[in-house]
Amino acid sequence: MSPAPAYDVVVAGGGPAGCAAALALVRAGRTVLLADAGTGPPKAGEALVPVARLLLADLGVDRSVLGAGHLPCHGNLSAWGSAELHAVDFLHDPYGHGWHLDRGLFDRRLRAAARAAGADLAERTAVRRPARQPDGTWHLALRDRSRGDAERTVRCRWVVDATGRGAAIAVRAGARRRTGDRLTALHLTLDPAAQHTADGRSLVESDQDGWWYTALLPSRRRLVAYFTDPDLPVAGGRGAERFRDRLLATRHVVGRARPHGLTHLPPPRRAAAHTAHLDRVHGDGWTAAGDAAAAFDPLSSQGILTALYTGLSAGRAVDARLHGDRTALAGYAAQVATARTAYRHDHRVVHARETRWPERPFWARRQHHPPPDARTLPNTPHTKGTTTP
Repeated sequence: MSPAPAYDVVVAGGGPAGCAAALALVRAGRTVLLADAGTGPPKAGEALVPVARLLLADLGVDRSVLGAGHLPCHGNLSAWGSAELHAVDFLHDPYGHGWHLDRGLFDRRLRAAARAAGADLAERTAVRRPARQPDGTWHLALRDRSRGDAERTVRCRWVVDATGRGAAIAVRAGARRRTGDRLTALHLTLDPAAQHTADGRSLVESDQDGWWYTALLPSRRRLVAYFTDPDLPVAGGRGAERFRDRLLATRHVVGRARPHGLTHLPPPRRAAAHTAHLDRVHGDGWTAAGDAAAAFDPLSSQGILTALYTGLSAGRAVDARLHGDRTALAGYAAQVATARTAYRHDHRVVHARETRWPERPFWARRQHHPPPDARTLPNTPHTKGTTTP
């Protein structure tokens, strides 16, 4: 007789989706291992919309996760469809203000909350070589970077893939990624300004080959990012001068960036920011959540919100499935599909509002081509993103 599984569920990935799934599962009485690989460059900065407070409250972590260390965001500015700047503030939002996150702190607090709730936490630990056994359990190799890549094997009944755009577990299990565009972010984090600014709003500004995003970070450094397609000339190379010249040509972003110093800029970093999803979000003993299930264009500002929502929903569905409910995972898949449908509609509407450069490739692709999620890519890993405004 095979030994009993050490865990009901192993969650691969310690970001918002993985933590939300782990929290939902441990609070349902499941034994859970949350494995956070901690690989890749740190996230440069992300914004959290006000309604996310509801999901964090559902998880029971809103107070602990949204405490000191993050910067309130009281609204958004945009020059989109015209050169004029328009404002949307959160003054009358029923959920209050949003946040510019210290993303590392946010994730650490989520993992700490999962551990405090009862999950075993394995940091700097990657899930490797998932193998489905004849008895319906999984054997997983855990590689611990903090111990010189030492490995140990654990057994579980179910795996939640929250490994990000690469969807490492799901792809290995036969799922396929589909992508609708090749959006890429070029980004820099500028030094704090000599004089303090009280304007914590984010700003989006479109141009002929893409769009800019800038926001203050809790460190008072400033994130500046340009989103374009990698085959366009502006994205060629990583030269600081090319990025700086393009930045200086903006009408609004440059005014917020200049106090932080634009004389000597390092080459911008590059990150994947494309729309993508799996052709199926669950299979034999596994369920995908977060970017592994569906990754959205950062213009939607839905990255962390979607991660929390799909993580919480995946955790609940897996618990129900382990209780014998064979409809639970289909219900979860329908939830993800509904979120993607709403996103595709909003994506089309927003890009249709920018009519100044219809002949430019970046805009023509988004206004005249099929909606996102249209093509299937081979099962090869994507570059892990480092910023999602």
